[in-house]
Parts: sequence; C-alpha cells; structure tokens
Amino acid sequence: MSLSALPSAYPLIQAPMAGAQDSQMAIAVCRAGGLGSLAAALLSPPQLAAELAAIQAATDAPFNVNFFAHQMLEPTPQQMRRWHDFLQPYFDRFGVDAAAMDAGGLRQPFGDAQLAIVQQYRPAVVSFHFGLPAAAQVQALKDIGTCIIASATSVAEAQWLAERGVDAVIAQGSEAGGHRALFLADDVASQTGTLALLPQIVDAVPLPVIAAGGIADVRGIRAALQLGATAVQIGTAYLLCDESRISPLHRAAINAAMQAPQQAQTAITNLFSGKPARGLVNTLMRDGGYMHADAAPFPYAAAAVNAIRAKAEKQGDSGFTPWWCGQNPSGCRAVSATELTQDLCRAFQAA
Repeated sequence: MSLSALPSAYPLIQAPMAGAQDSQMAIAVCRAGGLGSLAAALLSPPQLAAELAAIQAATDAPFNVNFFAHQMLEPTPQQMRRWHDFLQPYFDRFGVDAAAMDAGGLRQPFGDAQLAIVQQYRPAVVSFHFGLPAAAQVQALKDIGTCIIASATSVAEAQWLAERGVDAVIAQGSEAGGHRALFLADDVASQTGTLALLPQIVDAVPLPVIAAGGIADVRGIRAALQLGATAVQIGTAYLLCDESRISPLHRAAINAAMQAPQQAQTAITNLFSGKPARGLVNTLMRDGGYMHADAAPFPYAAAAVNAIRAKAEKQGDSGFTPWWCGQNPSGCRAVSATELTQDLCRAFQAA
C-alpha cells in the first residue's frame, strides 16, 4: 500500500473511537475523501452488521472497521476482591450493589462471529488494536482482499506485526487519546511520543507507516509526512464534531481544555477498563493515582466502574466518566466531520 494506493482520496484516516462514534462519523469522513472508520469493539454481532449495512447504504467509498485483538482472561476471585475493595468507598457513596452489577457491554475481541460479518460486507480495510487475531482469521481477511493494518507502540511491536503479514503499521505515539495499543509489553512509562516513534518504525519495517497521536492540523500532518509517514490517523480532533456520540459532560470537558490549555491535563490510566488509556484527568484518576496495581484485568475492570459512573452521572457528578482525549485537543471543532475532514485534507495539498 503506497501513498497513492490508500483506499481513499486522501491519506487521512479517522481514528476509530469505541463509544465516541458510530457509522455516521465514518460516513461523513468518507464523503469528504478520508478513510472513515467504524469502531467495533463495543458492538455485538447484530449491531456490527447493522452499522456496516448503514455505511454501505450511504456511501460507496472505502472504509475501515476496527477490532480489538485482546484475550478475554477472566480475573480470579482474588483480583476482583482487591479491585472491589479499592472501589468500595464509591460503591458506598453512590449506592452501588457490587453483587448485582451487570457485567455485560464489555469490549469484545475479534472472533469467528465478527469474521463472518466482515466476510459478508467486505470492507476495504480492517484494523486491529492490541496485536492481531489468530493467523487463520488474518488469512481469511486477506482471502477476501481486505487491507489489514494494526497499531504498534514500539519498534518491536511494528516488527512483530510486519512478520505476520499486515499491509501497513500504525505508529501510535504516547500522545494519542484512548487505549494504548501496546501488546508486547505493559509498561507505559517506556512509551514513545509520535515524532520519536514514527521515524524509528519507518526505518525498521518495509511497510507503509501511518502516524497517530497528537496530530490535529497542517503542522502535525507536515511533520508526520516529513518523517516518513504514508498517512496520518486523527481521532481527538473529531470529538466535538456533530457526528460525535460523546456526552455533553465530555464535550464540556474538552471545551474547557481548549479554552484553558495551561490548566488542561491528560494522563494514562488503567482505572476505567484495566488497560492503559489516555484521557482528561478527573476524580477517579486523581484518587487512584492513574495506574493502579489492583485494577482488574481488561476489560473486566470496566463493569464496576460503569456501575459507579451510571449512579454518579445521575447526580451530576462526572468524576467517574472516562473522558478519552489526546494531548492535543487544539484541533477539535464543533462542525460536521465532513467539513473537518475537508479542511484537514487541504493540508495534504499544502504539505
């Protein structure tokens, strides 16, 4: 996949953002010439099929579908007890019955059910977070002509992906919002920024490399291209768009960060899901010290936090809501995703 062969008019990919978008954002980006993405990690198989049908009914442009490739390793009773012990003051404060919590709605990995749906709808691109699924499933995607891309947070991860046949690598710098894509290591303290990581991966793998993390405008796009990127992936800039599905509280937090950037702070935390993810700092993150040793494994940590969040939000308290956001929200605009994409794509012409 070369720059000219990216299956969209411009080498710009809208980052898939589970919980923050649906098919409408992907459609809007596709209409502007970018590669719109659908985040599928929180979708059931019927929901996934419905969203893919909606995209194909609205546009004949190529699009990307993103899946997680994590292992669902159930926590031990001891792990859950330690996690609930940490959260007990919040259970008490908001009246949450830990024994009656709904454990549904957790992020699911790519599996045979998802593969069957992808084989039916045949999207141009499928992307993966947290490594890759089974080799047979990767081959099945290749057999239908799908371009496979996956995220790497280190040179070692990029090489691992290249050895397993991906068509392009996303170099995800530490600035990126949402979940870190790391899968060969767990230590976020060693994570590298985009402009340091990108040229190292470009030099290390014989594949197109897509830059992600901290890119919000023409300056970031130019820098990424100068450092060897084939394309850029942008997520945070889309969070205030008309098609974004984030809550009013989340929108308000991002607006506040834009209006007072000297006071805005994001951090990487495992408190909301069990895996490291970057978001705007709030009560739970401050109380828990961002990375907590007793957080339940991903994605099981989310069930208890979601129960607290639901109760807290009803009381007007957003301190337990994950406000995913990258380190550079300066590009966020309350316009349609089509307009934002058109403006960003003009940057490629000027780059």
